[in-house]
Amino acid sequence: MASILETAMLVCFGLSWPINLVKAIKAKTAKATSLKFLLLITFGYICGIGAKIALGQFNYVFAVYILNLVIVSANIVVYFINVRSDKKAEKVE
Repeated sequence: MASILETAMLVCFGLSWPINLVKAIKAKTAKATSLKFLLLITFGYICGIGAKIALGQFNYVFAVYILNLVIVSANIVVYFINVRSDKKAEKVE
C-alpha cells in the first residue's frame, strides 16, 4: 500500500514537469525560472532513488523516480538554453 501511495504522489507531482518543460520551451526565456528550485527538486529525486537503491526496492516506484528525474533534468537543460537565448536578446537590444 505504501508503494501505491508513494507512486500516486510521484505521478501527481511529476505531471507538472512535462507541462513546465513545454512552457519553458515555448517561452524561450529563463526569466521566470529558478535554477535553485530545479536543482533542489533534482536533489530530492536523487535522494528518493538512493533510498530505493539502499532498500533494494527496484519496482515501479523506482521507475517513476527515474522518469521524473529525467524530465526535471530536461527542464534544467532548457533553462540553460533559454539563458543563452536571453543573453543573445540582450546583446541585440
